Amino acid sequence: MTVFHPYDVAALRAEFPALGAGSAHFDGPGGPQVPRAVIDAIVEAMSSPLANRSSNTTGGRNADAIVVQARQALADFFGADPGGIVFGRNATQLAHEFSRTLAKTWAPGDEVVVTRLDHESNVQPWVLAAAHAGATVRWADFDPETGELTADHVRRVLSDRTRLVAVTAASNLIGTRPPVREITRLAHEAGALCYVDAAHYSAHVSVDFDSFGADFVACSAYKFFGPHLGVLAARPELLRTLSPDKLPAATDVVPERFELGILPYEVLAGVRAAVDFLAGLSPVRAGTRRERLVAALGAIEAHEDALRLRLERGLAELPQVTVHSRAASRTPTLLLSVAGHDPRDVSHHLAALGIDTESGTFYAAEASRRLGLGDRGGVRVGLAPYNDHDDIDRLLAGLAAYVGDHVPPALGRDRLFVTP
Repeated sequence: MTVFHPYDVAALRAEFPALGAGSAHFDGPGGPQVPRAVIDAIVEAMSSPLANRSSNTTGGRNADAIVVQARQALADFFGADPGGIVFGRNATQLAHEFSRTLAKTWAPGDEVVVTRLDHESNVQPWVLAAAHAGATVRWADFDPETGELTADHVRRVLSDRTRLVAVTAASNLIGTRPPVREITRLAHEAGALCYVDAAHYSAHVSVDFDSFGADFVACSAYKFFGPHLGVLAARPELLRTLSPDKLPAATDVVPERFELGILPYEVLAGVRAAVDFLAGLSPVRAGTRRERLVAALGAIEAHEDALRLRLERGLAELPQVTVHSRAASRTPTLLLSVAGHDPRDVSHHLAALGIDTESGTFYAAEASRRLGLGDRGGVRVGLAPYNDHDDIDRLLAGLAAYVGDHVPPALGRDRLFVTP
C-alpha cells in the first residue's frame, strides 16, 4: 500500500480502481469507493484456509487471527478498549439489537429522547423499543434556519425519567455536528445512557470514544473505505451488565455475547485493511496506529474543508441554488435544492455528465420535513478524501449548465465530460 506523506490526493486517487471509470464522485455519504488494499485483503482472506474460529486447524486459526486483529484495529479507530468492540451486520442492526436489550430495563413512564436531525436508524429502533416497554418518546428539535442541534435543544426534553438519549455525531443529510460531549454530560446528569450514531461522522473526523463520553458509539465501516459491517464501541464493564437475546450455547463472554452467529471473517479482514489504509494517510510516519489515525483524519478534514469552501463560494454565484447545510460545525456534506426543479431531475442531469450525486431524504425524513423540503428532500453533495479541485469544477459547471446560467470561462463546457 502506498503511504502518503504529506497528503497527496493524486497518489491517493490512484489507490481506488473505481475512480478509473472517470466519474466525479460526490456520493461518498452513501458509501465511498474502496481502495485496492481493502479489496486485496478480502481476496487474501478468502484465498487462504478459512474455517470457524478454533485452535485446531489452520483455517480456524486464520479466522481467529482475523477477528482479533480487526477488533484491535477498530479499537484504535475509536480510541476504545478492544474488549468493548462489538461487530454487527450494520449500524442499523446494532441499534435494533441494543435497543431491545436496553428496553428490558425500561418501564411504563420512562422516557427515551431521540432527535429530528438523526438518520432513522438511530430513531426508529428506540421508538419501537420504547413502545414495547410502554416508555414515552420525547423529540429534541433542531433549528431549521441554522441547521444547529444544540445541547439546549436536548436539555429541554430531559427529565428524571429519561433512560436513554440517542443522538447523531453528524447529520448524514446536512452535515451538522452537534456538541456530543455536552449532550452526553446532560444525559448522564439526568441518569440516562447516551447512544451516539457516528456513521457519517467517522468518514470525516477522528472518532474519540473518551472525548465523546458516550456509553455507546456506533458506525458503519463502509463509510470509511471498508466493506459493509457495523461496529459499536462501549465500555466492557457496561456490556457485562447487559443480557442480549442469544442462543443458549453461544458464549457469554463480552463482547462476543452480542455477536450473533458466525462473524464474516473476510469482511473483518477488509475492515482491518481499511483502518490500516487510513492510518497510512497520516502526515506523521512515527507513532502508534491510533496516533497515525488521528493525524490522518486531521489531514483529511483539512483537505475536505478546503474543497467545501471552494464549492460553497461557487454555489453562492448560482442564485437558483439553495444550500441547506449551514451549521457552524459540520462535515463536508451539502444538501442543495434548485428553485423550481425536482431534486431527482437535478441528480439525473448531473449523473448524465458523469457527476455522481444522489437525491432524497436519505433516511432522515424528519430533518427534511423540518427544513421544509418534505419527503422529496434535496440533492446531497458529499465530499470524500479522494475528491479534488477538478471534481469541484465539474460539479459547479454541471449545475450552472442545468440552471441555464453561464459556465464560468475558467471551468469551460469541455470540463463537463471527462472520459477515463
